[in-house]
Amino acid sequence: MADKTFLDWPFFEDRHRDLAQKLDVWATAHLHGIDHHNVDEACRALVRMLAAGGWLVHAAIDPARPDARLDVRSLCLIRETLARHDGLADFAFAMQGLGSGAISLFGNPAQRTEWLPQIRNGSALAAFALTEPQSGSDVANIALTARRDGDDYILDGEKTWISNGGIAGFYVLFARTGDAPGARGLSAFIVPAGIAGFTIAERIETIAPHPLARLKFENCRIPAHAMIGASGEGFKIAMSVLDVFRATVAAAALGFARRALDETLNRVQERQLFGAPLFDLQMVQGHVADMALDVDASALLVYRAAWLKDSGAARVSREAAMAKLFATDHAQTVIDKAVQIHGGDGVRSGHIVESLYREIRALRIYEGASDVQKTIIARQTLAQK
Repeated sequence: MADKTFLDWPFFEDRHRDLAQKLDVWATAHLHGIDHHNVDEACRALVRMLAAGGWLVHAAIDPARPDARLDVRSLCLIRETLARHDGLADFAFAMQGLGSGAISLFGNPAQRTEWLPQIRNGSALAAFALTEPQSGSDVANIALTARRDGDDYILDGEKTWISNGGIAGFYVLFARTGDAPGARGLSAFIVPAGIAGFTIAERIETIAPHPLARLKFENCRIPAHAMIGASGEGFKIAMSVLDVFRATVAAAALGFARRALDETLNRVQERQLFGAPLFDLQMVQGHVADMALDVDASALLVYRAAWLKDSGAARVSREAAMAKLFATDHAQTVIDKAVQIHGGDGVRSGHIVESLYREIRALRIYEGASDVQKTIIARQTLAQK
């Protein structure tokens, strides 16, 4: 049973505690035994399940409410809980939020009305198409172009490592419109799947299977009204979306770490070594103490960043970067200790700690690699001096 005492912290309101408790009950009943072998179908099924459970209403704002906004604490609690139960369920939820985040934050009423209900009811899967073969963390170096042609834009170029690539119903895509050099020349667009000139060039396999793809655009024509916000605002839109969802990556890492700690506590009490429980070894007690410390420290950073954003902070780049850096790096350490304590079982294919070991690694790379987070933290810290 995962520790729930953190829910008593002053970061949360009663509605958050109620959400976490109800989701944990739902996840326990629905997320065990999910078949991950066909990852595309598993993601589609998980989105349908999450929608039926009512959880996807948290991933996108209600377009009928002009004052609606994303609640980052709810997003983090949901991702932490889902990750603790099933990594692919966390992925399915996260992509509904990240993929539509630009529409929730910057979309006009028509765009919100068209796309966000499909996110909330699970009838469409979303994707966030930012990364390119030559521009991962260096967003300002995006090369894919969007050339104005009358009432349309014509897209040419590639995106890669795009989550939900190949199964998404639409993609929020960032392209160079040429308004200015570097970051100031980027704009954001909504691109439906299946339109002429848009192809899935490659499906990408990873150590923890997720739907990922390289996308290719050749003379792909989209209407000008598909642009989100104004021309040249793409970089601002992308960074604002990441400002919200980066803390949720840290929350997912926290969920993985909590599960690893739970599995470890069971192991050290049940496993006998030299005629006594494994936990009686002081060395093992030291490992457990380190794991518990890393989990709580991560939680404090995650929910500080989420609380600050929900409290009205315009930007939480420094706090979100701290949360993502610490929680993902230390979840890797926690899970590695869990594998070591489980011995041979820890590397047995299909064992929960083996799957956690594969799941956690990518979180230290996507939505800003750990070294990039250090750069953000350093620059923000200097700016505050």
